[in-house]
Amino acid sequence: MEKNKLLTREESTVLTEARILGKTTDLPVYLSDSEVLRLIAVIASDLGVNISSAGFESLPKLPNPDYFKIPLTWFDEEEIAHDLDEQFKLYAGKIPDFLTYFRCLCELHKRRKKFARINQTQPIARLEQISPRALLEFGIVPKGALPSWLLWRKWFFDVDNRSAQETGYLFEPILAAALGGVSYSASKSPIRRKSDKGKGRQVDCIVDRRAYEFKLRVTIAASGQGRFAEELDFAADAAKSGFIPVLLVLDPTPSSRLAELEVEFRKHKGHALVGAEAWAHLEAEAGRTMGRFVRRYVRTPILESEEGEAGVLDLSVSLSTDKSTIRVELGKGAQSYSWDIPREERGKESEGDAEEK
Repeated sequence: MEKNKLLTREESTVLTEARILGKTTDLPVYLSDSEVLRLIAVIASDLGVNISSAGFESLPKLPNPDYFKIPLTWFDEEEIAHDLDEQFKLYAGKIPDFLTYFRCLCELHKRRKKFARINQTQPIARLEQISPRALLEFGIVPKGALPSWLLWRKWFFDVDNRSAQETGYLFEPILAAALGGVSYSASKSPIRRKSDKGKGRQVDCIVDRRAYEFKLRVTIAASGQGRFAEELDFAADAAKSGFIPVLLVLDPTPSSRLAELEVEFRKHKGHALVGAEAWAHLEAEAGRTMGRFVRRYVRTPILESEEGEAGVLDLSVSLSTDKSTIRVELGKGAQSYSWDIPREERGKESEGDAEEK
């Protein structure tokens, strides 16, 4: 089939890569033409583009201007009879940094779609897999409740583990794109290890001569995993390779490990940006368009989630076997929230799937 000549090679590459999630995931996500057009409509709304004056009348009207308040199912609704390449080309030519904004929004949307499927398909463990854990609570938790307690706790742990995994995969490319930089694997990295110059080290983002290390937060857990010495070496390796090391930590919660990292980066003539300073740096370096993306799609959800409800609400979960649905309820009375998670048991025991990055 002859390749469509409407898009430039760069535009075609961005569009193709933005539609596909992962190379080896067992929960593949592919964005249809209609989904992509709906995401373009979100971008137009975000950036205040007057679609009626530029030939974009066929794009769907958003049910809500806030992407996070639009159900994921809306993006899967009926096909839109409009040429995707034509619309993509028009927006790419009209909006500064459109390609980067588009790529990041698609990455976020694909991860949200995948995590919705994780919730639906993450298996509830078989009791024989976790029954040894009963030794710690046998006689403390009532005997009739202990099996269910173990199973629910394991399911929540598995889903939370997958959530952390998917969030980790999401943050690096979004932050790197917002800064206008490039991520490198160890094999292709220009940063060499001072202990062995024949080996490179993975780097989250390089912009000009700045080599970034991204962290959501720094806790004492890293040292328990035997990885902290490796993290401390980053600043020295970057400096020896001719780069300025930059530590960027979004969560300002103090810890002894964070303090050690800050000292190490500054010792090697680098920078340590934490909390509000890190956010300000991100938005300033991202520019007007991508700075708006960072505020809307990264900073706001994190900060508003941290504010949350005062205290911890009561939790209730139930499993409907006839409809295969998990129902979650938080709170009581007037302060009550509930939602359903449809289930698609796949009979797999995997707690996660490898993903080639």
